[in-house]
Amino acid sequence: MSEALYRKWRPKLWDEVVGQDHIVQTIRNAIKSDRIGHAYLFSGPRGTGKTTTARLLAKAANCLNSDLNNRPCNECDFCKSVNNNRFMDLIEIDAASNTSVDDVRDLREKINFSPTQGRFKVYIIDEVHMLSTAAFNALLKTLEEPPAHAIFILATTEVHKIPATVLSRCQRHEFRRIPVNTIVSLLKGIVKNEKIKIDEETLLLIARQSTGAMRDAISLLDQLASTGEAITLYRAQEVLGTATNQSVIELVAGILSKNASAGMNCLHQALDSGSDPRQFARQIVEYLRGLLLIKMGNGDLIDATQEVRVIMSAHANQFELSALMETIKLFNTAANESRLAFQPGLSLELAFAQSLMDPKESKAEKELTETIPLPKSSKQKPKPVEDNVVEQEVIEAVFSPKTSQSVQSLVKPTLSEEKSASTKTDEEKNEVETNLTTLAVREAVPEVRSLIRKHRKNTEALLASARSYNIKKGVIVIGFQSPVLKDQFEKGEHQDIVTRAFSHILQTEVKVRAVVVNSKEQLDNQNLDFDSGGLVSTALDLGGKLVDKE
Repeated sequence: MSEALYRKWRPKLWDEVVGQDHIVQTIRNAIKSDRIGHAYLFSGPRGTGKTTTARLLAKAANCLNSDLNNRPCNECDFCKSVNNNRFMDLIEIDAASNTSVDDVRDLREKINFSPTQGRFKVYIIDEVHMLSTAAFNALLKTLEEPPAHAIFILATTEVHKIPATVLSRCQRHEFRRIPVNTIVSLLKGIVKNEKIKIDEETLLLIARQSTGAMRDAISLLDQLASTGEAITLYRAQEVLGTATNQSVIELVAGILSKNASAGMNCLHQALDSGSDPRQFARQIVEYLRGLLLIKMGNGDLIDATQEVRVIMSAHANQFELSALMETIKLFNTAANESRLAFQPGLSLELAFAQSLMDPKESKAEKELTETIPLPKSSKQKPKPVEDNVVEQEVIEAVFSPKTSQSVQSLVKPTLSEEKSASTKTDEEKNEVETNLTTLAVREAVPEVRSLIRKHRKNTEALLASARSYNIKKGVIVIGFQSPVLKDQFEKGEHQDIVTRAFSHILQTEVKVRAVVVNSKEQLDNQNLDFDSGGLVSTALDLGGKLVDKE
């Protein structure tokens, strides 16, 4: 079995460590002056050299070279033993697997034994933040007064989880992300020695994809080189999932040409061919980000083939900056919402539809509906000054559990409506109030969710998980797939908020109840006259009746 490149090319001397000069210089000075500390804390992002530096420090502390400036020499028996993982006085502990206080107590019992081979017994505890509180407490005394022959090196990616009492007992060194140019330079040396055929543009893509982690960069190179063929930029983009899909280009072209039909067809073809909605949304965002970089004069930061660059430049010139930024936000939101949507492609469809709107029109619409959407029956936009007052009243009525004010009372009737209402009998009034259809309720659901989303995201998430909306004797019946969701909906103020929201949108007082609709037996037990949105519901909406046949 061949050795992984990141293990094969792990630095064995101080001069081979890149991107962490501020740490290397400090530790080398301590070694030269023979003033090695008893406890170190190495923190920083993954793959930046924490464990590697810890092993070098262990080698240097036990190196047999008489010249302190040349430690580690990488030639003496102890240095070679460390390189081959045979040095008995170097103990590496994975804190993720040894988190208990018993593990630390076992360590404390063994630490008093003198080193077997070298001068110091070095303990490297990786991912130390995973230790339990009791384990940290057990470690404190040892860190404060360790044996003269013991050195502790703690490594972590989440330094904020380390107790302050532990931090105060260690020399702390913060590792930084490695610059892209430094990673590219090191990768060039590796591909030259490994005889890997790859161009500099592809190395740049790998370096950027690694986000400052040298180990990740070498691992990506190893993955691409496993085919044994020459590595091209397009091949690297395909493997790393950053290739610009033709569907993305066609979709953006549809946005620019305001061709809704072509863009929607392109979107559906991509999803029907098996593309994951979230991944497709991310590809769209990455492409649009590239257009933004071009417009800002940073096109050289884009990792794309020459053919795609030409297309991107043309698209960037057609976009207005404000429209481009808004489109990026829309699809970035779609990428995050696709995971939770009942219909995964819906978020992409909505983002595409909104991207076709004129920026000025979109801004005006956003300002109008920022606090609350207009009622369904409203045909005219209210005056801005009056609208703010009404919106605040509606917000208080819908989202304040203590309010006794009816949402219906916020809708001021006209003089003719008041006169007409005063002449109606109680029976007629009740008939009007309950004269709702399942179709009307279902059409109101998007507006209800939009209203609630801005103020109660948990409530809106419950509505998103509902399987059906129906009417039973004037009551809106919301069907959930499991009793857990139904119970959650009935807890707290979720049900009251949904009731008031439906009342506002439908412009009539309504009641809401939740049921479980995941099986026929439960449907029968709930005495519901619907079948989760199937043929029976449609028949009922059109005036049909259920007949009980023996």
